[in-house]
Amino acid sequence: MARPDPDRPGAEQWVPDDADVDALAAAAPACRGCELWAPATQVVFSTGSPTARLVLVGEQPGDREDREGEPFVGPAGRILDEALGEAGIARDDVYLTNAVKHFRFVERGPRRIHKTPAVAHIRACLPWLTAELAAVRPRVVVALGATAARAVLGRDVTVGEVRGRVLDETDARVVVTSHPSSVLRLREKAERTAALAALVADLRTASDATSTP
Repeated sequence: MARPDPDRPGAEQWVPDDADVDALAAAAPACRGCELWAPATQVVFSTGSPTARLVLVGEQPGDREDREGEPFVGPAGRILDEALGEAGIARDDVYLTNAVKHFRFVERGPRRIHKTPAVAHIRACLPWLTAELAAVRPRVVVALGATAARAVLGRDVTVGEVRGRVLDETDARVVVTSHPSSVLRLREKAERTAALAALVADLRTASDATSTP
């Protein structure tokens, strides 16, 4: 039997039972479910409607989110706002959160560079996401990127293989798409335009699925 990792005991003991979103957010700063809490500025929990029919799950906070304490307020958040607007979805009508609630990074001089969370971090933080989805009870969950898809679906998926499809694998329907940050990494304008259009199309698919039986 594998020995427990003292640096990653998991978040279970910090997640209150049967709590609403406000209670979960209030409890989250105390979490020591993995080691990422220590170098981070603060926990970054969620924003948006606690009764949303559509939940969007990202990977983890970025540098700007870590400093401000709110998800999707940095460059990737601007892309997401643009995509939501083009898809006809009001940001205030969705619930935004991340699979991992603390910023994982490496320091390079004065800069803090994003580092993808490990599976162990996703697993340690999963009780928060599970509790959030139980409290919000959305019709559809959008997984933004492979890390979010791993957390939501409980298995590894390749975004390109499943993106844009409505998956009936959990209590809520799931649509997997790319993370908005992937649009930022594209250098050519035509590539960025196409990637943004694909993200908008996937968000429309998810929005439509909230109102279908």
